Amino acid sequence: MEFPQLLAAGQTVPVLTQVAANTGTRRTSNETITIKAMHRRSVVSFCAVLVLCGLSPGLSSFAQDSSHRGRKYKAPPPTAKIEVSVLRDKDSKPIENAAVIFHTLKEKGNMELKSNEDGKALIDVLEIGETVRLQIIAKGYQTYGGDYKIEKDQMAIEVRMKRPGEQYSIYKPHPEDNQNEDKPKDDSKPEDKPAPPPSN
Repeated sequence: MEFPQLLAAGQTVPVLTQVAANTGTRRTSNETITIKAMHRRSVVSFCAVLVLCGLSPGLSSFAQDSSHRGRKYKAPPPTAKIEVSVLRDKDSKPIENAAVIFHTLKEKGNMELKSNEDGKALIDVLEIGETVRLQIIAKGYQTYGGDYKIEKDQMAIEVRMKRPGEQYSIYKPHPEDNQNEDKPKDDSKPEDKPAPPPSN
């Protein structure tokens, strides 16, 4: 059995030619690969693998080291769970699909919810100790507004919505105007006194 001879450094190995099966044409490459180049490629790839293996434990320990962290973890403030019930003033039936709007006085912006079929809207992201302005808008009812201080972790707010009142008209008599009629009217004009005759 014959063993192939090992190539010495600097010797070249010709690239094999391939014959395409279907066309019968030859593809040849004039490039030759030197043993030095093959050896250099294998050494470079081996070094790259070694470097990556050596750095990976160091990188993971650096990422877990809390002394190099840019920001410290700050726990979110405690929040309250608030349930708002929107009811009709006349018969205490729930009002569905009313807009329940929370305006925070500390920051700009608002949070809007819709009441469900039970007339309830739930929110659990408002901070304890904060003051919010609650606004409720429902079609066919007066708009409600009020300020609430959040002091407990659970709050229930019940709002009774009223129908809009009649518009004030100056052409209709009003009972509060009759109270002013009891006072005497001072419609008298000051009497005109004749001017004194001119003196010569």
